[in-house]
Amino acid sequence: MKLIARWASAFGAFWWDFLVGDTPELFFATVAIVVAAVLLGHHDDAGYVLLPVLAVVFLVSSAYRGRRRPRAVTPVDEAKSPDQ
Repeated sequence: MKLIARWASAFGAFWWDFLVGDTPELFFATVAIVVAAVLLGHHDDAGYVLLPVLAVVFLVSSAYRGRRRPRAVTPVDEAKSPDQ
């Protein structure tokens, strides 16, 4: 039973890392856009306008959030630092 639990945990961790990765907001934005597309399936005019607007809003908000995040310092950056 432990083997099955460990396998299921590893399987779930793989899919979480594969689908979500470093940017969970893009995964959830994609899910939201797909759900909106399904809900607007019979409303062509609203879908033509709303879905691209949703995509642009999510991408701009993700880019803004990415710019606000502190950048990790790499060994290459440390070598270029004038502080030394």
